[in-house]
Amino acid sequence: MSATRARFTDEHGRRVRIGELVLRYALLLLVLAVTVGPFLWQLSTSLKGPTEDIFSSPPSLLPEHPTLHNYQRVADTIPVWDYALNSLKVASASVVTNCVGSALAGYALARLRYRGRRIATLVFILAMLVPVEGIIIAQFTTMRELGLNNTLLGVVLPGSVAAMNVLLMRNAFLNLPYEIEEAAYVDGADVWQRFLRIALPSVKGTVAVVAIFAFMGAWDDFLWPLIVLSDPSKFTLTIGLNYLHGTFANDERLVAAGTVIAVAPLIALFACLQRYFFRGVGEGAVKG
Repeated sequence: MSATRARFTDEHGRRVRIGELVLRYALLLLVLAVTVGPFLWQLSTSLKGPTEDIFSSPPSLLPEHPTLHNYQRVADTIPVWDYALNSLKVASASVVTNCVGSALAGYALARLRYRGRRIATLVFILAMLVPVEGIIIAQFTTMRELGLNNTLLGVVLPGSVAAMNVLLMRNAFLNLPYEIEEAAYVDGADVWQRFLRIALPSVKGTVAVVAIFAFMGAWDDFLWPLIVLSDPSKFTLTIGLNYLHGTFANDERLVAAGTVIAVAPLIALFACLQRYFFRGVGEGAVKG
C-alpha cells in the first residue's frame, strides 16, 4: 500500500494526495474540452452527410457516414484555394519580416549600448497597449497615401514587425551570457558577426515562437484585410469564407468545412515547430 502511494509524486518528488491529483486531471480535462471541443465539433460537422442530423440530442460527435463532399462543395462555391494562396503569401511575408525585424530590434535593445535605449524599450511596451481599432483609420490613410491600398503588401506592412515579438526577442537575448560575446569581441568579431554567429543561433526557440505568432496573426486577421482590400481576387481566406455564411447561412456543414480548411495550416505549422516553441517560451520569459 505504501509503495502504491509513493508513486503519486510531482516533478519535485513531493507526494501528491489522490484527491488533489484527481482535481488536477479534472481541471485539465475541462480545459481540454473547452479548447479542443469546438474544433472537434466543427470537424465532425464537416464530415457529416446531408441526411445526418447535426443538431441531434444528445449530440453525436462521430459521423455515421463520413464524407469529404462538403470540402468539395466549399471549393465549388468560392475560390477557396486562391484565397488560401493569398493568405499564405501574407502570412509567409509576415513571418519573414517579423523574424528578421524583431531579431534585429531585440538584439539592439538587449545588447547594444546607446543613448535612449530604455526609452526605445518603453515605446515598444506602450505600443502593445494601443488597441488596433484606435489606429486602424490612420493605417488605412497611410496605405492609401502610399498607393498600397487594395494590395497584399498593404495587408502585410502594418504588422510587419510586432511590438510583442520585439520584446520577446529582447528578453531572449538578455538571457544569454555576456561572457560569450565578450570573448568573440576580443577575438575581433564585429557586431554583425556576434549577432549572426553567436546570439541568433542561441535563441532559435524564441524565433520559432515569433514565427508561430506572426503566422497565426496574419492568417487569422479579418478586420484589416476587409478594410484595405476591395478586389475579390485579392481576398484572404478569412474574408472569402465569410461568403459561406451569407450564401449558405443554413448549411452548417459547409461553414464547418471552410473553418477546418482555415485552421488546418495553423495546426500543421505548430506541429512542425512545437519542439522549438516550448523551448522558446523559456528563452523569452520576462526577467524580473
